[in-house]
Amino acid sequence: MLNKVVAALVVAAGVFAVNPAEANEQALALAQKNVCTACHGLTTKLVGPAYSDVAKKYADNPNALTELKANIKAGGAGKWGQIPMPPQAQLSDEQLTILAQWILTIK
Repeated sequence: MLNKVVAALVVAAGVFAVNPAEANEQALALAQKNVCTACHGLTTKLVGPAYSDVAKKYADNPNALTELKANIKAGGAGKWGQIPMPPQAQLSDEQLTILAQWILTIK
C-alpha cells in the first residue's frame, strides 16, 4: 500500500514539476472531458462542492491524495450532502492522481 502511495506521489510530483500551468490545463481538460465540471466549480458550489472547499477539507489530512482518489473513483453520497456523485471507475490511476492532486491545490 505504501509503495502505491509513494508511486502516486512521484507521478503527481513529476507531472506538476514539469510545467505547473500545463499540468493545470491537463487536469482541467480531464475534469471537463469526464463531466466533473458540470457539478463542481473551482471556487463555487454547484451540485457538488467547489473544488476549493474539497481542498480545504483535506488540507490537514496526510492521506488526502489517496482518499480523494478513492472518493472520485467510487463516487457516493453523504460526505457533502445526499446528492450522489457518480463513480468515475473508468479513470486510470494516473488520471485519478492528476485530478486529485490538482483539486488539492485549488484555493
